[in-house]
Amino acid sequence: MTENASAEKSITATMTSAKVRQMTGRMDARNRRGAGPMEARMKSVANPDLITAIQHLQKAINAGGVDPLVLELVHLRASQINGCSPCVFAGVQTAKKHGETEERLHNVVAWREAPFFTEEERAALALTEAATRIQDGAPGVTDEIWDAAADHFDEKQMSAIILNIALTNFFNRINHTIREPAGKTW
Repeated sequence: MTENASAEKSITATMTSAKVRQMTGRMDARNRRGAGPMEARMKSVANPDLITAIQHLQKAINAGGVDPLVLELVHLRASQINGCSPCVFAGVQTAKKHGETEERLHNVVAWREAPFFTEEERAALALTEAATRIQDGAPGVTDEIWDAAADHFDEKQMSAIILNIALTNFFNRINHTIREPAGKTW
């Protein structure tokens, strides 16, 4: 998925599906057949053991000493790259609760060109992109990207950021597979 497509999904996450179709000119195969808005494929309650495991992972991330806003930016950027509308929606909502500004949230997709991010945040976002884009021979996390992040974060913080990236990618893939729509509260 291109950055422009990710930006479209980020910007339109809270719009109605009709408005999104009008703006982008794209509809998924189900809508082309007249099936209506996207619906989740599964409605089952998550396994309690899985919920406990995820809570332990989240606790480890939160104990890593990374600014919660940096973790939210990481979550949002990975979700934008993966086109996960429920995670983009949830990431924006959570970041706002932590005090993040609209201006910065609207520019996460273009963080390299935007003047709103610190060097620490830029290093975390670069690490996020490299760790998320590992398909089709992408170089992944280069020494340059790793060193830039390590200049701003200690090992415990790096571990928390990496785990946050991995957990976000985990949720993104589940949501894609089950077609979880944006706007749902977990």
